[in-house]
Amino acid sequence: MRHAYSVETVRNAEKALMARLPEGALMQRAAAGLAVACGDLLRRNGRVYGSRVLLLVGSGDNGGDTLYAGARLARRGAGVRALLTTPDKVHRPALAALLASGGQVLDTPDGLGPVDLVVDGITGIGGRGGLRPEAAELVRAVTAGHAPVLAVDLPSGVEADTGQVLGAAVRADATVTFGTYKPGLLIDPAAERAGALRLVDIGLAAELPPRPDLEALQYADVAALLPEPDAESDKYRRGVVGVAAGSERYPGAAVLAVAGALRGGAGAVRYAGPGADAVIARFPETLVHPGPPSKAGRVQAWVVGPGLGDGTQAAGAVSDVLAADVPVLVDADGLRLMDMAAVRARTSATVLTPHAGEAAALLGVEREEVEAGRLAAVRELAERYRATVLLKGSTTLVAERGDAPVRVNPTGTPWLATAGSGDVLSGLTGSLLAAGLAPRDAASVGAYLHGLAARRTSDGAPVTAQDVADSVPAAWRDVRA
Repeated sequence: MRHAYSVETVRNAEKALMARLPEGALMQRAAAGLAVACGDLLRRNGRVYGSRVLLLVGSGDNGGDTLYAGARLARRGAGVRALLTTPDKVHRPALAALLASGGQVLDTPDGLGPVDLVVDGITGIGGRGGLRPEAAELVRAVTAGHAPVLAVDLPSGVEADTGQVLGAAVRADATVTFGTYKPGLLIDPAAERAGALRLVDIGLAAELPPRPDLEALQYADVAALLPEPDAESDKYRRGVVGVAAGSERYPGAAVLAVAGALRGGAGAVRYAGPGADAVIARFPETLVHPGPPSKAGRVQAWVVGPGLGDGTQAAGAVSDVLAADVPVLVDADGLRLMDMAAVRARTSATVLTPHAGEAAALLGVEREEVEAGRLAAVRELAERYRATVLLKGSTTLVAERGDAPVRVNPTGTPWLATAGSGDVLSGLTGSLLAAGLAPRDAASVGAYLHGLAARRTSDGAPVTAQDVADSVPAAWRDVRA
């Protein structure tokens, strides 16, 4: 599992570690790892010896890491030049090391000539509020070519703790981060600027607290959570998920939600609503009922909302499901029709799965505010509604009340931005709830499998929601294997 910690936590851990190490040892560890990463990038297009490296150097430790790494590259035969954004605050010993190794300092980028690699060491995790105008102009000038950009610890100008981009910021092809991941490397819009991530171990793990601020599941974590039947299992012991979705106008939403539910690990799916004919025609194994949901039979979890539309029948279905004493997932129209007081009063688990627009409506803010501050939005929703919240988007986040780490989903593809894909995710996650997973785990595993299935079936091409549903079993097998 990938863990991410706030800047304050990282700073405290670094301070504790430096107290036990010789002076400068931590910076040398970081510089060594950075130099290796630079060398790997350079070798992809040639070799280190004779390559042309440009360092963008700010003040403080981030600039020191960059200069010491540049000195290592210069000793390996690279032509290393540095542009200092704050010459009066540069790390002096590191600058001396670069010059002693044959590196050069430039006054301006004028006449720079070809460059094979740009290393961004301007601000790192200490920056706030975007790049200053002079630094932003320098970045524009030196990254206008085709040289790859490697960021040191974090692309300069992005917010390390929140993933926000509040001004001009570097867009990197890769980022080398030290000791642990930072939230901004995993959450858009900042994550989209970080490129490929590489974590350098500098011995920080022992100084970090056991509970991170953010975490991202990986294959082994998901595999350990997937439900698996045993010799005594039957369809009821495996869990039954109820789906209240679709309408005369949107019967496809019912079909897609059921498609996701059938592939999510529960033993059976009950459908309640006006889309029964469409559902049974596509999935004859579904147990159908015209509604209301409370009359459809016993379930271990409900999914409500996709394609319900408006009107008294839709509102009644949402109210009926929220009154059930089982875990409930609310999506799409259900988010608009649900009563906040009813959600907050529930004693069983509730999972809300809004996209940015729906989240904005639930919070009473503009969509742009949610998209710019996704971490704050998902945490606020979880607290306000006393629910587990899966905030869909370019990076899907899962949060619950309290101090549990927010989970960020590392799978997925922009091709998932297609009609009905959210309905499949709702059914899949609801099925995992019915199979016995805790709400946070069900939402995290559902998002992981959903994204992985989309990647598999897309392979760089457009996909439909049904394609995604059909690929869930293959994604499941990949994870288990």
